[in-house]
Amino acid sequence: MHLYEALADSFVAEQVDTVFALLGDGNMHWASAMAARGTRFIYTRHEHCAVSMSMAWARVTGRVGISTVTCGPGLTQTMTALPAAVRARIPLVLFAGESPIGSGWYNQMLEQRPMVEACGARYFQIHQTKRAAQIIREAFLHARSASEPVVIGVPLDMQEQALGHAYTVEPSLSLLQPVQRLAPDPLAVDAAADLIASARRPILIAGRGARSSGATDACRAIADRLGVLLATTLPVRGLFYDHPFSLNVAGGFSSEIGLECFAQADLVIAVGARLASHTSDSGRLFPQANVLQIDLAPRTISEGRRAATHVLQGDAQLAVEAVLRALDHRGHHTAADWRTEALAQDIANRPFDSHVFPAKAGYHDPREVIAALDKVIPKDVLMVNSSGHCGAFATHMLGRKAEDFLTIREFGAIGNGTSYVLGATVARPDQQVALIDGDGSFLMNVQELETAMRHGLKPLMIVLNDEAYGSEIHKLRHDGLPDTGAVFGPSRIASIAAGFGLAARRIDRLEDLQSAWEDHLRCGTATVWDIPISDQVASPVMRRMLAAK
Repeated sequence: MHLYEALADSFVAEQVDTVFALLGDGNMHWASAMAARGTRFIYTRHEHCAVSMSMAWARVTGRVGISTVTCGPGLTQTMTALPAAVRARIPLVLFAGESPIGSGWYNQMLEQRPMVEACGARYFQIHQTKRAAQIIREAFLHARSASEPVVIGVPLDMQEQALGHAYTVEPSLSLLQPVQRLAPDPLAVDAAADLIASARRPILIAGRGARSSGATDACRAIADRLGVLLATTLPVRGLFYDHPFSLNVAGGFSSEIGLECFAQADLVIAVGARLASHTSDSGRLFPQANVLQIDLAPRTISEGRRAATHVLQGDAQLAVEAVLRALDHRGHHTAADWRTEALAQDIANRPFDSHVFPAKAGYHDPREVIAALDKVIPKDVLMVNSSGHCGAFATHMLGRKAEDFLTIREFGAIGNGTSYVLGATVARPDQQVALIDGDGSFLMNVQELETAMRHGLKPLMIVLNDEAYGSEIHKLRHDGLPDTGAVFGPSRIASIAAGFGLAARRIDRLEDLQSAWEDHLRCGTATVWDIPISDQVASPVMRRMLAAK
């Protein structure tokens, strides 16, 4: 047996069944052995996209995402995807190979560890065949337990060596311990209960920790018991999709009614949320509120600003349920006074942004596009949102469950939308999947449309096309600078997509969206809609940022 075959056995023992790949000298023998063992491979056209697809696949499935690239330049191409996975806390294993250890010179030679660690990921190096099985196990164990990306480097000449000793597979799954829920301190529970009971205008923000711990029902219960309004962080948008007092997303992407309510809040209860800068709109969202953070690892300082004034440490579900029991036991009744029918109607009916912009002939207002898409695309479609200016608009497609929404924006990198939607499509082959992306982001990795065709992936990709880089044009114009470098003019995106063999059309009339949707369901391939939008419409978060500047 060669080492690359033994390594493949270790990966299969970790229950790896899907790999996103671009082959080269550093990984092709291992990849061939994996394929021979029945692993499904999605072969991409760019290394960055292989990692980005595995990120989306991991987030949707809840499993460790697996990707592979060659050593040297193959790895350097992933230097944007890796920090994005670190920031988003996505468990990944990237098999990257290494330059040959027995050569005095190799043209793709590179010291890989410093680059990987500079991105915040862990690097696991195999330079002894006798330790190979244990290192693979340690890499997977770290990815799973820390929810972080890891990179595995194995010199390509070592991979081709025949093993002169027994190789025993040692999967990390045998070492994983059952999740132990941390119960909160009773004294801290009493203090939190007193704080909540005294609030007149409290809002609860649930994050990924609330969802993963199963605290959704407990959050609803305490909100209904005490008259609390509900909201979520962006990654779990839709967690309270059907609640009449849900303000949708908290942070820079909040709606008008959400901004008004947060401005009046005297207490924010953050459950399983990191209280990142985006969630608080850089500290501007709830300026009058005390902040109670309920989390396994609460922080009073987050991203350079004071995030919480009070903390309750513990598993999100256990902690919220404990607070509710404490309130019930002592007969506490809330002083909250703002759950009214009028507010419920305002939440349900007011547009998320009512600012008036001048019309631009031949181009749609992106807010009207989102409203029209929300009526046409069924609520059970998995919606994928990319980064970029258009993301603020796409956030407000309502009535959709959290499990049918995917966004990964923590690193602020555009150009990932196509990769994310293809990774999500591989993860959910029996569900319709749709992407909303901007034209600048979409065109960055347009080569992956060929990947979609080759592998028979059939998502809908919706491009909100302002013929520019949306964030940059608004910033440049505000600063009185030429926007020439950020404006590109018509790009014929539908024609580009058709050139790759996809179904594609330009949407000049929003009335045509229903027939376009029906055509997509019938066409049998991936579909691209090119929707021209006005470059005059700035998102609310952009306007607030520029006003503050």
